[in-house]
Amino acid sequence: MSIRVLIAEDQRMLRGALALLLDFEEDIEVVGQAGDGKEALEQAVKLAPDICLLDIEMPMMSGLEVAEEIQRRKLGCRVVILTTFARPGYFERAVQAGVLGYLLKDEPSDRLAEALRRIMQGRREVSPELVFGTVRETNPLTEREQEILRLTAAGKSSSEIAAQLHLSYGTVRNYMSEAFHKLDAKNRLEAVAIAEEKGWI
Repeated sequence: MSIRVLIAEDQRMLRGALALLLDFEEDIEVVGQAGDGKEALEQAVKLAPDICLLDIEMPMMSGLEVAEEIQRRKLGCRVVILTTFARPGYFERAVQAGVLGYLLKDEPSDRLAEALRRIMQGRREVSPELVFGTVRETNPLTEREQEILRLTAAGKSSSEIAAQLHLSYGTVRNYMSEAFHKLDAKNRLEAVAIAEEKGWI
């Protein structure tokens, strides 16, 4: 039985090269390719691959968002994230989303193929370079502060956030002020940018 793989990568040449290299492996079959996160999720539902190989940064939805949605919907396919980033928050989110592989994009193809085989056996595969990059700062934000910053990132005003979370406007402002202080940010845009960069929201 071949390992059925879906590849999601927004750079067409890299996606094509990955598909070509994996197709050379006798026991691996690339059953689908996607150029953005939304398409990746649609194909994961439609094709039911064994493994979803996801780029971490894609249009529409990131690889991490797709992984979280696959977990939430209990689609049953194993998720492998490909990245060039050794960002602590990314790795933390990947683990929470049940990701079984967290690998560098420039892994040799035989190493990638071997990692996919081990993941099919229930193992977890992480590139050593990425592990060392995840000696991380602890997220200082509370869950409520993270939630408010995520809504801010989505373009919601403080009054809209207050209505959505059933909080008073003053309470939302207090949470925002506390988040600014923890992130050493001057305003909401800077706070969102810092929290996203560190993978805290």
